[in-house]
Amino acid sequence: MASGQNAAVTGTPMDVTARGSQPGLVHSLEASGNCTSCHSGSPFEAHYPATSWKGSMMANAGRDPLFWAALDVANADGLSIGVEGVGDWCLRCHVPEGWFGGRVRKTGNGGLVNGANGCLLQGDYDDDPGFGNDYAGIGCHYCHRVEPRGPQGQPNYLESGDIWLDDVTCPDGGSGPCRGGPYDYSDGTSPPPHPWKHSPHLASSEMCGSCHNVTSPLINGQPLRSLINAGGVDTRIPFPIERTYTEWLKSDFGPLLFGSRFESAEQSEPMGIERPILTTCQGCHMQIAGSEDPNEEFLGCFFGPNRNGQLSVHDFSGANTWIPAILKGEYPELGLADAFDQTIAWNTQLLTERTATVEVQAKRSADSLAIEVKVTNLAGHKLPTGYSEGRRMWLEVEVRDAGGELLWSNGRWDPNTGELQQDAQTRVYEVKQGIWDTTTSSCRISDSQGRAAFHFVLNNCVAKDNRIPPLGFTGGDDVEVAPVGAVYPPETPGSRRLRNYDIAEYTAQLPADSGALSVQARLQFQIASKEYIEFLRNQAVERSFPGENLMCEGGPGRPFSVGPQQRSRGAYVYELWSNPAYGRSPPVVLDAGSVDL
Repeated sequence: MASGQNAAVTGTPMDVTARGSQPGLVHSLEASGNCTSCHSGSPFEAHYPATSWKGSMMANAGRDPLFWAALDVANADGLSIGVEGVGDWCLRCHVPEGWFGGRVRKTGNGGLVNGANGCLLQGDYDDDPGFGNDYAGIGCHYCHRVEPRGPQGQPNYLESGDIWLDDVTCPDGGSGPCRGGPYDYSDGTSPPPHPWKHSPHLASSEMCGSCHNVTSPLINGQPLRSLINAGGVDTRIPFPIERTYTEWLKSDFGPLLFGSRFESAEQSEPMGIERPILTTCQGCHMQIAGSEDPNEEFLGCFFGPNRNGQLSVHDFSGANTWIPAILKGEYPELGLADAFDQTIAWNTQLLTERTATVEVQAKRSADSLAIEVKVTNLAGHKLPTGYSEGRRMWLEVEVRDAGGELLWSNGRWDPNTGELQQDAQTRVYEVKQGIWDTTTSSCRISDSQGRAAFHFVLNNCVAKDNRIPPLGFTGGDDVEVAPVGAVYPPETPGSRRLRNYDIAEYTAQLPADSGALSVQARLQFQIASKEYIEFLRNQAVERSFPGENLMCEGGPGRPFSVGPQQRSRGAYVYELWSNPAYGRSPPVVLDAGSVDL
């Protein structure tokens, strides 16, 4: 086969999700509504597990319009190289209840169905998230039945949702499998009324790594795409699309220094770079409900012991503040306005308090200003991390005079157009993945018209990765996570630990008589760039993707009266992006620094 190219074997069924538990479970995943009746607070007590989960991107992974537009491109890209049903690989993580129920690509008997476009899912975008709705994303049973290894001791693959589910009757009685949880009830408190077991795995970062490392699919044991390095050499490594878990593993936040397979379930306080400590994913992305008053009750359900100071809020705080606002506006029938508002507030708090610091220095000459901006990563992974397509972070720098008049700027974003002002000095932190071009011996990240391209199913090389490493990062010599096109020096000469900060330098030309000056730098973060949104729209138009109801004609509940309807998914997400109510994926200021001259 060609270097880094299609690994499919002709004449053999193409299974892109062959590892881990498969559809046709003995015990089907139960709808989350079976849990919310006990684990919700009324009317909106945010610390309850189900109440906090409802507004999260975990609970809405099957509603995200950006995901659905990208899914159509993924399926089309797969077909372009002779691989049908690549969407099965995407939907396994985003709609597990539908996937394990045999309504995506695979039936329970190992057969293949035409569900890789999501058209056979049950429910609707604005259906009750509790019962019979595949669009409710990643539900309670999915996480609380995940096992660290398979029934015959098979490994946890730590990528692409290749997880193992407990699928045997719980030995402690009751019907169905045990629900894993963080408590062992050794303190004499009454156990829950459903089958349960203590699960250290549920509190480990390996649990999160199962989905938050994403790798090119394997077909008959061979990668669909393998990584080609900067020298044009095929490494034969399955292409690493996302590596959030690995980034954490190779940092001071991970367990390598502690020699432990599983991490402590204890949560840490908000972290500064001066205090490296083992911290799980949950330690940053799930709050602990508690009060200084030990008698104040924090219940995980409407009965049971007081969990004050030990109850994990299922907020799953992350970087996305844009899509929850869209879901709130587009699907009011969900009745989740309060939950979406809470998610936006939690995610904003995480972004602005626990991700980065910005420091500014400036030195003036007669008609110019030399500016240095230091950005330090406080997170336990690269900054930014995760899904690479359209996600970026940049520095906006301004110089103003004593009256506040703007004299010079760099990295300004226009909310009316979505355009980011860029020149040779602009510092944009991002990863750009592309397709190796044997003619030019380079990693191509644009199409024949010079437009940015985002084909994550077809990508097999990395053109740029200047994202800031986490504290203690030792992945500089690991081709899967090493910086590309950027240099992060070692903390000390000869150390494998790369520094967790970047220094951006600017030269601002100014009038000679500009007087007193102030310099401010803002670190901006954005979920979806204009270029990415336009790519999704252009793909839908130029590849003639049909409107969703037409594409899914005959599917359960069709035609839908919400969502894309007669529009293609790419056209719909572009329409949402263009809607002034949703702000063209407005950036969030992570931190700011300033200096007066």
